[in-house]
Amino acid sequence: MSAASTARRIAATVLAAGAMVSVVALPASAHDGDHRRTPKVEISAVQADSPGRDNRSNRSLNAEWVEITNTTRHAVDLDGWTLKDEAGNTYKFNDFRLAGRATVRIHTGEGRDTRTDLYQDRRNYVWDNRSDTATLRDDHRRVVDTESWGRHHHR
Repeated sequence: MSAASTARRIAATVLAAGAMVSVVALPASAHDGDHRRTPKVEISAVQADSPGRDNRSNRSLNAEWVEITNTTRHAVDLDGWTLKDEAGNTYKFNDFRLAGRATVRIHTGEGRDTRTDLYQDRRNYVWDNRSDTATLRDDHRRVVDTESWGRHHHR
């Protein structure tokens, strides 16, 4: 066998292997560009038991909170999304966009909404200190994330 024919065989094998890798990698890269996937928004932290005595002061109510984090680079429109406890207490997001890689804290008590803090304007506690589940739903009522603690803790 000549050196030229050996070189042609090696080149053909390398080209064929490269073509196979491209075909195998195509579905994965096509999936990565799929823009129909749901944005990754999650319940990132919960402080159900406000520090100190539960005296229902606005300060104590606002020390009870849930944090929602957008883990993507793009802003997500949360208008119409809801945050709900097991007892049915529901907070509805109204005209709020969560920036990319940002977190918003939803306090139970009263306050002035900002891009980092939202207020439910309640005068009673929402989250059970010992056991509860926070459920975040999108504007189509699909569950986006849940966070449980106490006897309902599943994570």
